[in-house]
Amino acid sequence: MLIRQAETDDHDAIWDIFQPIVSSGDTYAYPTDSTRDDAIYVWCQIPEVTFVVEIGGKVLGTYYLKPNQLGPGSHICNCGYMVADEARGKGLATMMCEHSQEEAVRRGYKAMQFNLVVSSNTGAIKLWQKLGFEIVGEVPNAFQHPTKGLINAYIMYKLLKI
Repeated sequence: MLIRQAETDDHDAIWDIFQPIVSSGDTYAYPTDSTRDDAIYVWCQIPEVTFVVEIGGKVLGTYYLKPNQLGPGSHICNCGYMVADEARGKGLATMMCEHSQEEAVRRGYKAMQFNLVVSSNTGAIKLWQKLGFEIVGEVPNAFQHPTKGLINAYIMYKLLKI
């Protein structure tokens, strides 16, 4: 398994991971009809850096890292993680989150914050808590879930080891 910085040649693979996750509408606050160009913009161009996970030469996971805010809030980073359906349950999200924390420290970030963790995404919540993140806030009715309607979302935070 290899985690490396994404390249332009990875955009098709990133889109193949991004599209089914976002179109389901149950975990990310991106439009469910996002185009490939939309996906590459929000996942690869806005962030400071994007990484992919390769197994056997195939990209099966991706994450981005960016400042959570500008200026005086730029010491806290934000990340998003996606794993291809065929690779779920193999520890990729854990490995990407651990890698992202190391990368964040290397880049000078002091903490990491997830701004919108959908309350029904219990697997992600458990994983982030296992990796040391705390729920520091809950936003009522923050997410329009396709089957559950309006549901809450969490803000999760971790002070990074510097």
